[in-house]
Order: sequence, then C-alpha cells, then structure tokens
Amino acid sequence: MTHLVFFCGHAGTGKTTLAKRLIRPLTRATGTAFCLLDKDTLYGRYSAAAMGALTGDPNDRDSPLFLQHLRDPEYQGLIDTARENLELGISALVIGPLSREIRDRRLFDRAWLGVTEDVEIRVVWVYTSEETAHQRIVARNNPNDAYKLAHWDEYRQRRFVPSGDLCEELLMFDNTAPQAASYDALLAWIVGAPRAPDEPDVIMPPVPA
Repeated sequence: MTHLVFFCGHAGTGKTTLAKRLIRPLTRATGTAFCLLDKDTLYGRYSAAAMGALTGDPNDRDSPLFLQHLRDPEYQGLIDTARENLELGISALVIGPLSREIRDRRLFDRAWLGVTEDVEIRVVWVYTSEETAHQRIVARNNPNDAYKLAHWDEYRQRRFVPSGDLCEELLMFDNTAPQAASYDALLAWIVGAPRAPDEPDVIMPPVPA
C-alpha cells in the first residue's frame, strides 16, 4: 500500500516546512519511502522563465495571465509526477495551494487523480491567520511573492477557508504555533484510519498549561 498525502493551503501558511518535518516520521510509521513534490520546486524556474518571456516579469505568477494559462498545467504535471512514483511503490507528499482542486473535490476523485484503490489518500489544509501569513511572506522575501504583496487586497480575496461539505475527508491544521502534540496527532491521522464522523475536523495547537 502507498500513501498520497496533500499539503494544501495559501502562501505563508507553512505547508512546505510542515511537510519536511513529517516526511521522515511518515517513512518510519508506514515503512514505505516517500518522495516530496513541491510545486514551486518542480515548476518555479520554468514558470519564471515563461512569465519573463511573456510579460517581462519572471515573478509575475499570480496575475490573470499565469492563472489562466500556466496554473493548471503545473498542477497536472504535479499530479502526474506523484502518480508515477505511486506506481513504482513510492508514496508521495504533494505540496501546493490546490485551492481550486479543494473546491471541486478533485483531490478525492481517484479517477481524476488516476490512482488505484490501494493508494491511501489524505488531504491536509494548512492554514493560519491572514496577518500571520502576510508577515511570513514579507519575512521570507521570495521574489515569487512580489505580485501578491503588491496586489494584496486582490490576492486576499482568494484566501478562502474550506467549510461545510468541503471539509469531508479533509483535515484542517492550524499552523500558527503548533506544538509537538499537534504534529503527533496529524501524523497519527495520516497513517491511521480516516477521521470518524464524531471526531473534530481541526487539529489545533494545545493550550499551554
């Protein structure tokens, strides 16, 4: 059995840091090798070159042109790469915003993903407050964030939080200030059985005693 784990959420929520923290514990807990597939690592340089040629701004990755013409092929390539690893018996941690795919519930659609029933699928929505995310984006000083920061009011409109039926089979992880118990609970959920109907759908950092 292999595992396909998605770490989704908006910029500045700490998706990549969280995935890197958990990849070794996941490997130990499941007894299977994991690859880490970060959309920005896989496609960041290509998208920068493409946008530089098209608009003269290699960091223009949140504009309508990028979102309409380059976004979906990036995600399709990300899923294709994960699927090839799964077919080789290698589990995959996939990192990317994937907000549109959450809204359309595509990440739970095995036909859309192209994976078989023996693949365990887990989807984690990583979130934090808008203020915290903004502070983290400013602090990391990544050129890819230039458009977001220059058009923050426009960008923030896309910062939706899944709710209601969108949270079915989805786990919400508050990554504002998680502690060891939060990471342990997240790891247990990923490697264990899906959440029962009466269990909470949010892992919150424990309140210090």
